[in-house]
Amino acid sequence: MAKDKNKEKMKNKKADSQTVVEDDSFVQGEAYPNCDGEPCVNVADEAEEGRDKSAPLAEEAAAAEAAQWKDKYLRLSAEFDNYRKRTLREKMDLIAAGGEDVIKSVLVIVDDLDRALLAVENAKDVEALREGVRLIAQKLESTLRSKGVSEIEAIGLPLDTDLHEAVAKVPVEDEAKKGKIIDVVQKGYKLKDKVVRYAKVVVGE
Repeated sequence: MAKDKNKEKMKNKKADSQTVVEDDSFVQGEAYPNCDGEPCVNVADEAEEGRDKSAPLAEEAAAAEAAQWKDKYLRLSAEFDNYRKRTLREKMDLIAAGGEDVIKSVLVIVDDLDRALLAVENAKDVEALREGVRLIAQKLESTLRSKGVSEIEAIGLPLDTDLHEAVAKVPVEDEAKKGKIIDVVQKGYKLKDKVVRYAKVVVGE
């Protein structure tokens, strides 16, 4: 009877020893009875190793993308600055070329005026001289019109502050002339649709 009890105790100790060894193998990541003879893998350790390797790669990718966008921004900024300078230079060249063209056209009129002044000194026919000056004035007006310059109409029209500048008001008896322009002190001009000089006018009241 005592011998059977001793065998039972030995059997229980052996079982406890196996349990401890199996539990210890689980901690150390050794082969388990349920792994079909293959080394069992600790999933938590594998996930931790994956994070450690992927984090630096993500940071490098983000840094590379930021550098790429910075390079694109610098290139675009430089291109826009060059475009702005180029268009400004072209605009200045266009204005200079337009001014030169107008000056050349007006110089022809200046030549006519010089000849008219020389003719005045020895002129005996006043009517011929008057006609010559009239032709020069017509030529100047035609030249300005070809460059887009036109005179602002005023006489008989209501005062328009977008075109006219009233310098005086004069009482008038005719009711139809009240509030309208009756005289022009200085002619006004437009360059196409832009007013370059307002007409100075007298308005009836």
